[in-house]
Amino acid sequence: MSGNETGKDVRELLARVPAVERVLSSVGAQRLIAEYGRTQVVDAIRAAADALRRELLAHASFDTSFNFEAKLVEDAARALAARSRPRLRAVFNLTGTVLHTNLGRALLPDDAVRAVIEALTRPMNLEFDLATGSRGDRDDLIDDLICELTGAEAATVVNNNAAAVLLTLSALASKKEVVVSRGELVEIGGAFRIPDIMSRAGAKLREIGTTNRTHPKDYDEAINPRTALLMKVHCSNYAIEGFTKSVSVDEVARLAHARRLPMAVDLGSGTLVDLAQFGLPTEPTVRETVDAGADLVTFSGDKLLGGPQAGLIVGRAELIRKIKKHPLKRALRVGKLTLAALEPVLRLYRAPELLRERLTTLRLLTRPAADMQAQAGRVQTVLQHALGDAYSVTAEPMMSQIGSGALPVDQLPSVGVVIRNAAGKRGGRALMKLEAALRALPRPVIGRMADDALRLDLRCLETADEAAFLAQCAELRL
Repeated sequence: MSGNETGKDVRELLARVPAVERVLSSVGAQRLIAEYGRTQVVDAIRAAADALRRELLAHASFDTSFNFEAKLVEDAARALAARSRPRLRAVFNLTGTVLHTNLGRALLPDDAVRAVIEALTRPMNLEFDLATGSRGDRDDLIDDLICELTGAEAATVVNNNAAAVLLTLSALASKKEVVVSRGELVEIGGAFRIPDIMSRAGAKLREIGTTNRTHPKDYDEAINPRTALLMKVHCSNYAIEGFTKSVSVDEVARLAHARRLPMAVDLGSGTLVDLAQFGLPTEPTVRETVDAGADLVTFSGDKLLGGPQAGLIVGRAELIRKIKKHPLKRALRVGKLTLAALEPVLRLYRAPELLRERLTTLRLLTRPAADMQAQAGRVQTVLQHALGDAYSVTAEPMMSQIGSGALPVDQLPSVGVVIRNAAGKRGGRALMKLEAALRALPRPVIGRMADDALRLDLRCLETADEAAFLAQCAELRL
């Protein structure tokens, strides 16, 4: 066939591409309009028609009976569905990290979820005092409850713990010095460092001691007329072992009070109960820290507390009042959804004997090994059948971690499935392809690669989600 004949065929095919208005009148396009609206459908069909013309100009082969109108509707539907898919999506967290920062940290308990839905769909008394009929303070919604659980005189809430520290320092130590042990100058997630936060707050850091050893006299000798407060930072995201020495909260508090200075503690992953009663490593509670003499304590709502992202500040009433009057407080305050979720989570702590059952984070952290072992057998069977002889799938013991900087050196015995290349082949490329395929599922599956294997830790795969997970696995195709 000559070039002229080929060109003629292409022109004939181009002439068969239907006009956008004609496609819009089809039944398929009308269904799309009902779902997505005319504006989006017109754009999608126009883009599909342009793409089709490019194919034809590139001499793509189409049968003479090919239905171009149906193709445009199909391509438009595919594009609209992809465009409408949420960027923020539910995933299966099989990484072994319970409080995974990149996957949203704590999962809310049912009571909190219902409260958030209520707040989303109805007007709420966010800043309205129902008793007096006048404007209220949104902190009043949970202030009494936080104080009841922590033993503090007063409390306030901001959008995360870094904000809590920033606001505290801005309100109490601007243009003054804050004394902190060098061994407590931690970096938290996202490269936010305590010295940087202090600098942004307008406070001057006064480092004392050494990386591994700090003594009471270091605090005492650092105090001068420019000192605003003494501060301790709980090193929840790393640990120093060996020849070490630190000064306890009560010792620092006594030193501060003897010099008429306030003493603040950043607990980071604050907890309201003794985790040891649930078989977990011990962490200082907020109440213990307040009882030890801390005038202010800052901690997260979405880590060990098991609630929404928030930063809580508790302590002496006069200091909390000063913090709440600072201009930054309005910029850092939380909205109704955070407060709606936080209150029911806090209420769960009034019944600590029921906490393991009702608080999602604690339920995952204390999940029985027998449950995970039985689940691993079911998952292994389905995955092996879906993946075939190219892979070896085994149920094996693993070690989970709490995550989000909480108890970094402590691990939790867990169970999961391990996927390797068959016959002991290393072949990392095949495993990476499988890992990508799992992430591409309708509800993406996030595991972790280690030691030439893809590991799926089942600690966070609760029974309610297992059926949906197995159904996806059964349909997995590479």
